[in-house]
Amino acid sequence: MPFTHTIRVRYVEVDAQGVVFNAHYLTYCDDAMTRFFAALGYDPKETFTEGGAFDVMLVKSVLEWKGSAGFEDELAIEVRPSRIGGSSFDITFTIRVGDRDVCVVVITYVSVVPGEHRSCPIPDEVRGRLEAQM
Repeated sequence: MPFTHTIRVRYVEVDAQGVVFNAHYLTYCDDAMTRFFAALGYDPKETFTEGGAFDVMLVKSVLEWKGSAGFEDELAIEVRPSRIGGSSFDITFTIRVGDRDVCVVVITYVSVVPGEHRSCPIPDEVRGRLEAQM
């Protein structure tokens, strides 16, 4: 069963058209990714810092709109690793309101040396935990 994170749309996130402003979807995905790694056993305050277990940087994001979400809608964000390479991996975020798809986002992250922002292989332990979620 994929990891799912929920977020309720705040008034400030809705634009003049009455729907979530598009840039907020990447913020929602970032929050869901942080919670996903916490569920995998990586405390965000200890992991994604200099001297932490590992770190990642976003290198590409693709957003595909399926429908709209508005103020007070509860978003269910399904988080699933969809590709794992040597030093990068993709996470697919499927965002829904109820049973209706709103947005699908695929983000490519590259593994970096904590504090140095230099690419490095995905640590074996991290790779194993990601593969178990595919």
